[in-house]
Amino acid sequence: MKINPVLHRILLMSSGIWQRGKEEEGVYGFLIEDIRKEVNRASKLKCCICKKTGASIGCVAPRCKRSYHFPCGLQRECIFQFTGNFASFCWNHRPVQIITSNNYRDSLPCTICLEYIEPIPTYSILRSPCCKNAWFHRDCLQVQAINAGVFFFRCTICNNSDIFQKEMLRMGIHIPEKDASWELEENAYQELLQHYEHCDVRRCRCKEGRDYNAPDSKWEIKRCQCCGSSGTHLACSSLRSWEQNWECLECRGILYNSEDFQKAKKHTLPNTNNVGITDCLLEESSPKLPRQSPGAQHKDLLRQGSKFRRDISTIIMELGFQIKKKAKRLWINKANIWNSALDGFRNQNFNPSYTIEVAYVNENDNFGREHPGSKQEFLSLLMQHLENSPIFEGSLSKNLSLNSQALKENLYYEAGKILAISLVHGGPSPGFFSKTLFNCLVYGPENTQPILDDVSDFDVAQMIIRVNTATTVADLNSIVNECYNYLELIGCLRLITSISDKYMLAKDILVYHVIKRVQAPFESFLAGLKTLGVLEKIQTYPEAFYSIFCHKPENLSAEILSDLFTVRTLSNVQSLGFWNSYLQAVEDGKSAVTMEDILIFATGCNSIPPAGFKPTPSIECLHMDFPVGNKCNNCLALPITNTYQEFQENMDFAIKNTLRLEKEESTHYIGH
Repeated sequence: MKINPVLHRILLMSSGIWQRGKEEEGVYGFLIEDIRKEVNRASKLKCCICKKTGASIGCVAPRCKRSYHFPCGLQRECIFQFTGNFASFCWNHRPVQIITSNNYRDSLPCTICLEYIEPIPTYSILRSPCCKNAWFHRDCLQVQAINAGVFFFRCTICNNSDIFQKEMLRMGIHIPEKDASWELEENAYQELLQHYEHCDVRRCRCKEGRDYNAPDSKWEIKRCQCCGSSGTHLACSSLRSWEQNWECLECRGILYNSEDFQKAKKHTLPNTNNVGITDCLLEESSPKLPRQSPGAQHKDLLRQGSKFRRDISTIIMELGFQIKKKAKRLWINKANIWNSALDGFRNQNFNPSYTIEVAYVNENDNFGREHPGSKQEFLSLLMQHLENSPIFEGSLSKNLSLNSQALKENLYYEAGKILAISLVHGGPSPGFFSKTLFNCLVYGPENTQPILDDVSDFDVAQMIIRVNTATTVADLNSIVNECYNYLELIGCLRLITSISDKYMLAKDILVYHVIKRVQAPFESFLAGLKTLGVLEKIQTYPEAFYSIFCHKPENLSAEILSDLFTVRTLSNVQSLGFWNSYLQAVEDGKSAVTMEDILIFATGCNSIPPAGFKPTPSIECLHMDFPVGNKCNNCLALPITNTYQEFQENMDFAIKNTLRLEKEESTHYIGH
């Protein structure tokens, strides 16, 4: 039986219950009758934070009578020690870190996330007990502890585990007794078991090809003694035997420039065939370095390889740690979703780090009623509007447009801000950015070269094509004379002396139209995207964000939806079988609805957000004729029918007509 981990922690921390059974008995060793007694005891105790009953956890400090719920305690910054007797301390009696003197005048970086913090021990800021200059965010430590487990959780500076773990447990960091998450992935390091067998020298002399390897012959492949990731046939590098040392060009360059080699020079390097030593160096630079010369930053990020390659869902989850428990309600009119969202986000009391609650209202409703709404549905509708708004131009891959009214109303900033808020709060993938626009965000406009597909203006695109296809100087001058006023206006007018000048002219027009023309909108959009630190993450992990900014999510399938929805309660086995058959029928095109329709009906979203759904989508079977979708809870209630045909007909009818009515209602209100 799978138990919610939060429930397990509540049982561990509750003051009136002990594990009297074995691990497999009851709930993690807590017997059912003991749990009932503890529930009865807690029902008489009132939480000193939320004032509701059921507060099973008490502060262990002598004469302290505070009791509270586990979530309330976390919110009020109580400390729970997941070791020993599993003690809990209220905010007045919690353990603190004491430092003899504070000689830190400046901020120091958290050694996990590298964001600067004030080096003062608080609930949210902790110091390493073994390295006095190592400071951490509590949230960063907790995430690392959960991922690393008890076997790999240690100080990030000195690698100490015993002293470090003891102090972190005292300060309330939960260290699960499990292997590290990266060790649990099946075949995660399979490639490390494979020998590198490829000849990388400039001129391979083996007729069988670079991958040919014949042991105990001149065609045996020898790997670089330094890195092991480059190779050569013995004959291709004039090696007499396999025992003879050999370094690849990259490692040879590093060795040559090392201080030890310059001082000692114990052996002579072989001829490098005039290859520049500096071209071989593979130096890694920080992803937060200031911009360098054109193209240099792009190359640096590529050199870093998998060092900064992160899963997008993990990155967004980490961004989500900024979200506070305090909620801010937004009143949203579905018929005018953009303006009502702007009103909410521009409200002086709105804080992007507050939890967002959505209530749908209808301005045509004379009674002023409001209905609870799904946050993820709201963000999905908002992203659809943003994609089709006049601040972007293009068909599928879009760039920023130049819209004077939007610029005047500061809508480019609001668009960047809304996009950042949507991602952090669990919204959908944008998926409509052009590669050029994305590169401008990451590497800067000055390091980005647009392409002809980025030009949405037909006349400008035709002008560039005519310039590129001109065959004589006379033809090129004719085009320049014809477009003289426009070229002069945009600063691209140039003297044509040879036919090769057409390439620079076409490039100038292209760069102006796609990049320079929209400089003001871009800078405003960039400023909005800095909200909640999203832009910094994009520039740090461009590969991860490229997948969600420039590509639509993968198409839904029966298998994906089947895995996505969990069974909420003990359900009708026959209806669950009908559900799986129905998904397969929809995928095979034997239904009037699509996979996206089913997901919209249940959650309000037509794709799975990068960070997943909260709460997790679920299904339950109820005695009724038609299905019901609860978008606030992401719950789909399936009808219990006698035959599969009846099940499919009822599902098709309800989903198809519900979505049609919602669309008509929205269109009707917009028309008024």
